[in-house]
Amino acid sequence: MARVIAICNQKGGVGKTTTAVNLGAYLAAAGKRVLLVDFDPQANASSALGHVPQLNSASVYHGILEQVAPEDLIKPSVIYNYHYAPSAPHLAGALVELVNLPEREYFLRKFVNRVRHAYDYILIDLPPSLSLLTVNGMVAADEILIPVQTEYYSLEGIGQLLETVNLIRENLAHPIRVTGAVITMYDRREHLSREVSKNIRRHFPHHVFEVEVPRAVALAEAPSFSKPIILYRPDSPGAQAYERLAREVIAQEMAGAVPGLGQGSGEPAAPAPVVASENFGNFNI
Repeated sequence: MARVIAICNQKGGVGKTTTAVNLGAYLAAAGKRVLLVDFDPQANASSALGHVPQLNSASVYHGILEQVAPEDLIKPSVIYNYHYAPSAPHLAGALVELVNLPEREYFLRKFVNRVRHAYDYILIDLPPSLSLLTVNGMVAADEILIPVQTEYYSLEGIGQLLETVNLIRENLAHPIRVTGAVITMYDRREHLSREVSKNIRRHFPHHVFEVEVPRAVALAEAPSFSKPIILYRPDSPGAQAYERLAREVIAQEMAGAVPGLGQGSGEPAAPAPVVASENFGNFNI
């Protein structure tokens, strides 16, 4: 049964899609069966994996509305055991179409539940906004992973995201847990990067991954070649960072190491309230 991880941040430009694509690639390289669900109408994750949409081709939009079976929608990437469910711009129309339907928050969850037995990991790349698509992604997931750019505004965005997590727990009774935050676009030469990283590690109320993903040209270039970094520049610092992140994520599966799981029980514990430290986001440059 797959671990379903939504990769999200309500702020755009934090490396969310880059993290989804490359984390999935390194999990697959480690021998895991991985599905990346592109749930962002911009479809950047699909493009990064080489997807070329055809006229009237199916996307995850058709999958959640049960117009297309998952096996007819999901496509293989060039990496063994790494599959993806492509997105398309018309996914944005789901915001209007779902709003008056019953159980509108559960459409993606129903889709994911139909395929989760076939994978070890299902990663969901969510849009950089708080919308019905984002809520669907969080309800479909067991965990969320939060990429955090080393800038001040990213800290404000995390606070808003944690509030959203609490609302989903309380209003939809969904015990989603925070698997961790990963620091992205880090430049150790910049004072701001170092201070933001320090602030996150001191005050973020959940796990922060040890790896710090650097600001790297190769990571920015790889999507233009429709390749994950593992195929474009596997020797680059960005590639090495995502390889370490994949190892950290896999290591969480040790008994009791996955956030929210009871020690060795394999059963979810009651999630603790997500409350940031009162000093979270407050620091002097």
